[in-house]
Amino acid sequence: MWQPNDFLPDPSSDTGLFIDQLNELQQTARELPDDLLVVLVGDMITEEALPTYMAMLNTLDGVRDESGKDEHPYAKWTRQWVAEENRHGDVLNKYLWLTGRVDLKAAELTIQRLIGSGMDPKTENNPYLCFIYTSFQERATKISHGNTARLAQQIAGDSKLAKMCGLIAADEGRHEQAYSRIVGELFKRDPNNAVVSFANMMRKKIVMPAHYMDDCGMHASDRNLFDDFSSIAERIGVYTSSDYVDIIDHLLERWGVRELRGLSAEGMEAQEYVCGLPERFRKLAERREMRKTKVKGDDVAFSWIYNRKVVVL
Repeated sequence: MWQPNDFLPDPSSDTGLFIDQLNELQQTARELPDDLLVVLVGDMITEEALPTYMAMLNTLDGVRDESGKDEHPYAKWTRQWVAEENRHGDVLNKYLWLTGRVDLKAAELTIQRLIGSGMDPKTENNPYLCFIYTSFQERATKISHGNTARLAQQIAGDSKLAKMCGLIAADEGRHEQAYSRIVGELFKRDPNNAVVSFANMMRKKIVMPAHYMDDCGMHASDRNLFDDFSSIAERIGVYTSSDYVDIIDHLLERWGVRELRGLSAEGMEAQEYVCGLPERFRKLAERREMRKTKVKGDDVAFSWIYNRKVVVL
C-alpha cells in the first residue's frame, strides 16, 4: 500500500531537512536527459487520464458498475484498480514538478484536453474485447515503466525515480495478471468467441490509451504529439515495436491459443491469424530497427519541457 509521499521530500518536516531533500532531488534530476523527461511526462499524462479509463470500463455490457458503488466483484475490482492507478499519476506529477525541469502548466493543459477528448480502444462495450485490450495494455505499461526505471538508474543514477517507476511497473504487472486470468477463463469456457475476439482486437491494433493527446496546439502544427512521444519512447528503448511483438507472443502462450482444438471454422481462421502475427510483426520490427539507424530525425520542440528540442525519428 505504498503512497507517493513515501518517496518525495516532506514539507511538514524540519525546513532545513525539506530543503536538503529537495536540493538532492533536483541535483539528481539534472542528469536526466530531455528525451527521458519527455517520456516521463507523457507517461504521467497517460496515468492522470484515469476518469476516462474508469468511464470506459463502466460502459461494458455485463460487468458495469451501475450505481458507482455496486457490490459485485467486477465493480469492486474496477474501483480498487482505479485507486491503485491513481497513485501512479500522483507520484510522477509531484516528482516532475519538484525537479523544476518541466513546464507543468503545459502538461496540465495536456491532461485536461486528454480527459476531455476521451479514448477509443475499439472495444465496443464488449468485455471480451476490453479484457484482451487491458491484458495487453497493462503488460505494455509494465514494460514501459520498468524500462524507465532502468534508464533512470543507468543514465542519471536516480535511485528514487527508479524505485518509483519500478513500483509502478510492479502494480501494472499485478493488474496484467488479473486481466489475463479473466481472459484465460474465457478461453477455457468459450474458446471460439475468445479467439475470435483476440483476432478482432489485433486486427484493429492495440492503441495506447493516450492516443488523443494534445497540448492545446502548442506542439508543431504539422506533427502529432502522441506519435512524437511514442517515437521518442521507441528510440530510447522504453517501449518498442519489438515489445509489441513480444506481448502478442506472451499472450498466445499464456492463453494456450496455439493448442486450441475443436474450434469452429471462424475460430480456426482467427487462431491461424493471431498465431501468425509474431513472425510477421517481428520482420516489420526488424526493418523498422534497421531504418532507425539510417534516419537522422527531426529536432522537435516540446511544450512540456519549456520548448527544448528533442530528436524524433
